Amino acid sequence: MISEEVRDLLDRVERRLPDANLQEKHMFGAVAVMLDGEMIVAANKDGSLLVRVHADEDEELMRRPGTSRLVMGGRSMSTGWIRVDSPELVDDEDLDFWVERALARRA
Repeated sequence: MISEEVRDLLDRVERRLPDANLQEKHMFGAVAVMLDGEMIVAANKDGSLLVRVHADEDEELMRRPGTSRLVMGGRSMSTGWIRVDSPELVDDEDLDFWVERALARRA
């Protein structure tokens, strides 16, 4: 069961993505948003967002407020995977920024 907060975040993300081949998959306690079979972001139960970004941008993006590395099973995820806290996603402009970074990684 997806909470209302997570469903809202997923809907907001999906409105910012192209319609082509978009789907959701439950993974590791989160809901991943897949575009053409590739994970773009994942909404976590706590309302945070895991964003896949280009490795070259990782260091700079990790300096933004509310960012951290996701830790799974005691291990930190690698470069290019950034967790963004839910308060940093309230404004549409902030969410736009993170979705744009995820899409830019694919380009």
